[in-house]
Amino acid sequence: MTNNYLKALLIGGEPEPRDGWIYLKIAGEPYQRGFQHGYYLASQIKEAIRVNRFLAKWDTGMEWDFFIEKANELFPRHIDDEFTQELRGIADGACANRFLTSFEEILTWNSYQDLLGSWWPMYNGSQPHRLRNAHRCSAFLATGNATKDGNIVMAHNCWDRYAASDHYNIILDIYPANGYRLLFQAAPGYIASTIDWWITGAKLVVAETTISDFSGFDNKGEPEFYRSRKACQYAQSIEDWKNRMWKNNNGGYAGSWLLGDIKTKEIARVEIGLKYLGFEKKDDGYYSGYNVAADLRIRNQECSGNSYSDIRYNGARRLRFMELLDKEIINGSVDIDKAKEIISDHGDVYLQKQDNPCSRTICGHLELDDAKYGSHAGQGPYYPWGAGDGKVVDSAMAENMSFQARWGHACGMPFDVKAFLKQHPQYAWLEGYMRDRPTRNWQTFGGGVRINNTGRVYEELS
Repeated sequence: MTNNYLKALLIGGEPEPRDGWIYLKIAGEPYQRGFQHGYYLASQIKEAIRVNRFLAKWDTGMEWDFFIEKANELFPRHIDDEFTQELRGIADGACANRFLTSFEEILTWNSYQDLLGSWWPMYNGSQPHRLRNAHRCSAFLATGNATKDGNIVMAHNCWDRYAASDHYNIILDIYPANGYRLLFQAAPGYIASTIDWWITGAKLVVAETTISDFSGFDNKGEPEFYRSRKACQYAQSIEDWKNRMWKNNNGGYAGSWLLGDIKTKEIARVEIGLKYLGFEKKDDGYYSGYNVAADLRIRNQECSGNSYSDIRYNGARRLRFMELLDKEIINGSVDIDKAKEIISDHGDVYLQKQDNPCSRTICGHLELDDAKYGSHAGQGPYYPWGAGDGKVVDSAMAENMSFQARWGHACGMPFDVKAFLKQHPQYAWLEGYMRDRPTRNWQTFGGGVRINNTGRVYEELS
């Protein structure tokens, strides 16, 4: 590869570290933007795959090559040329910067959640321990009488095993040759968020919380990461997004999606099962996400468990969101500062404590929970799992294609790996696969360019 060709591909600018996050702008045609992504994040992609290769084997007993083989049997025929080229670009860019990988491995990495969470249980007749009754994310979306100015406010934190979510610190700012600009959180090497926090040039805000205990997968359908990326890049409205996400659905990585359209001030909840699609929309009030389906068909017919009303588990967060947000409707006081407070909340409705960080709180801390009131995430007491970040956005920020985020717990509580493993040596098998999470500050990402009424950039990318 010549220096001139390499320079032509790398137009987006080098990644910018920001208090635990890595912010990267990429632009252009599919292969070009993929190459930028792979080249600039090669070392991060290498490390993320190293860790998750280990976790996949720990969870299933199967080698990484097995999942590469299966992913490439299942998914390539369902992915169009645009995103196939972007995936190839990521692989080639990483190879050009000293991480020897392949299209097949990058495809497998992007389909990790479909494979481990959805396909593997159908193939093997069991589910990885970490996904049983799993706590995955907390989120809410408010508008109208619930917010201070009547506009939209959204907040989200992503839950996972810390060894996995250590790598969810990438903020991608994509200026595609076709479709809308995208600003989203991701893991390195992903073409979609998968953590599922998006701002789009069509003035949509999108967040998701996984539906726990879901069963179902159709290998004739399109993978979730591909559908979500297409929907966010090309949808012009909430209904357009819903229809794109539902079309050719494979049931993979089933989720409750919260969407807001800042043009209309409407908010919606879109729940994607395999057999059923849940949809509701309004211009006043709020929706929250807590890893249980609201749609009764999905909850009762497509899920093996139901913790909707169980305040020892995910139902605790549903009730806590009600306590906090119903009050805000009366006061009409939700803004960015209030959103940060809510997504960092440690109220435990089961033990009726206002400050008890644990598996039941909106800002989750399973590493502090003795599991006395039941196991969680398919594991035992003090499992290193919980909320690994916090993000907030309002209509004014979304209009400017920006949002605020905090790396580490949204509440700012630090996590020290050495001290944790000394206190809980039963998790010594994770030594070398987890990172410290010191207290970080909130950072602002995005902005800085002007967008025309089609969502396309019309000032040069700086």
